[in-house]
Amino acid sequence: MSDLTLTKIRLHNRRWEGRLTGAPAGGPPPDIRVTYLDHPVEAVELSEAGEPGVWTLTVTIPDEAVADGVHCFLILDGASGTKLGDFALIAGEAISDDLRAEVELLRAELDMLKRAFRRHCIETM
Repeated sequence: MSDLTLTKIRLHNRRWEGRLTGAPAGGPPPDIRVTYLDHPVEAVELSEAGEPGVWTLTVTIPDEAVADGVHCFLILDGASGTKLGDFALIAGEAISDDLRAEVELLRAELDMLKRAFRRHCIETM
């Protein structure tokens, strides 16, 4: 469980921006991890938002994710492994009520749960 709360601000010029609240005031920046295709996204920035315990999260979308298809990103609290949020890009032919994004998010979350379960099994043996 995480005390952090993530709220989307906008997606603009290949940059996803969000507001992160709930971090201890005056402390170090929260450990935030973003994954795409189960790999870490390197271009993740946290900056203080001017209020105590509030941070601005900026994720630069990698070039390989700007392509046809559904591309899903998971945003995690690195300290607890808790999912804070997600976003998806859909490019190519537009299909109304497209479930591909939801299926891709479910796959990404299932992979995360499988890793956590395996880690739990190893730790409790």
